[in-house]
Formats: sequence, C-alpha cells, structure tokens
Amino acid sequence: MGDAGHSAVIAAPAVAAERLRITEIFHSIQGEADAIGWRTVFVRLTGCPLRCSWCDTTYSFHGGEWRAIDDILDEVAGHGVRHVCVTGGEPLAQKRCLLLLQRLCDAGYEVSLETSGALDIAPVDPRVRKVVDLKAPDSGECARNLWSNLGHLLPHDQLKIVIASRGDYEWARGVVAEHDLASRCMVLFSPVWGKVEPRELAEWIIDDKLSVRFQLQLHKLLWNDAKGK
Repeated sequence: MGDAGHSAVIAAPAVAAERLRITEIFHSIQGEADAIGWRTVFVRLTGCPLRCSWCDTTYSFHGGEWRAIDDILDEVAGHGVRHVCVTGGEPLAQKRCLLLLQRLCDAGYEVSLETSGALDIAPVDPRVRKVVDLKAPDSGECARNLWSNLGHLLPHDQLKIVIASRGDYEWARGVVAEHDLASRCMVLFSPVWGKVEPRELAEWIIDDKLSVRFQLQLHKLLWNDAKGK
C-alpha cells in the first residue's frame, strides 16, 4: 500500500507537466522576422515578467486557459500550416514551453519563438528559430536584457531591437557595433508604431550604412492591430 501511495504522488505532476496556460491560438499571416508573409499559427502563452512601455499585447499578461500540449498540437494541425510561432507575453516564463517547442519541431513544423531576451534561451531546441529582443532604453526594461543570450544565438536566429526614439536608435547602433551582432545572426530594427516614422528609421539606417534589416509589422499595415486578424 505504501508503494502504491508513493506512485500516486509522483504521477500527478506528470499530468500537470503536459499543460500550458494559453491566451489564444489563431491562424493568420506572420508579420515579422524572416517568416514574414507566411500563413502561420500563433500560440500565445500567458504571462510576462516585463512591462515594456510600448507593449501591444498586454492582454496576455493575465488570465488564459490551461491547455494540454496534445490539445495544442491537435488545434495547430487543424489549420494545415507549415509555420508555427510561439509567442506571448513571454513564453519562456512557462518552463513547459520548452517541451511544446520540442513537440512542434518533432511534428515537422517550421517553429519560431518570440522572446523578450530577459530569460535564458540556452535550453531552447536548436531547431527553433529564435526571435530575441534586446530592449532599448525607451522600453523601460533595458536593465532586464540577459546579455549572455548573445552567446547562444545561432545563424538562423534573429535579434530584434524595437526603436521608439533617436536615442533608442543610437543605443542600438552602438550595441550592434560593440558586440558585432550582424555577424552572429540577422539583426532587425523595428520602429514603435506611432513613435518613430518608418521612413525616418529607414533613412537613419541608410545614412549610417548599418548591416541590419529594417522591419515593419506587416500585420499592423494589413489589419491595424497587434494580432493580424
């Protein structure tokens, strides 16, 4: 009886380990990074330890619904896509996100992860295309950058810096040069919607001859919202 009781105690967490708190799962067009334009299923996890000043997904900070990973994969499969983006919030704030990423890769999807850059990316499955933020000063969260993440970037990853002012741009330009980021992976400069005119940022990049990729959020151009649907 003692052995049976012990087995019951350790079995329960195994069930919980297969669940994640999900804000939404939706099918749309990828609006950012190197998969831009592809039909994509977005799996948005709930929760984020950061509070960036320009965040456009604050609705994902709280709430959500517990979903079994098997159920998540079943819903993704129903959309008939090749590309899946795991996003948030900050998806890595839920440890079982790593298992979801692995399961999606095992299922044959092209998987991307959108992460704030404040949490360790080292354990992420190397098949995943990581889109890692570096928080510029105007985000209010610059101190949260985990600089050791730069050493874990792979050539297929992308490093994104969201720029809200000329000061942010100059900070970003300096960081790219100091850490030779353009030689590690694709570097994306993206203007904050309504804060920096896209043409202005494009001209700064041209004038300084930076080896970075200018990026607009395609979903906002198409639907004028954060999600692209």
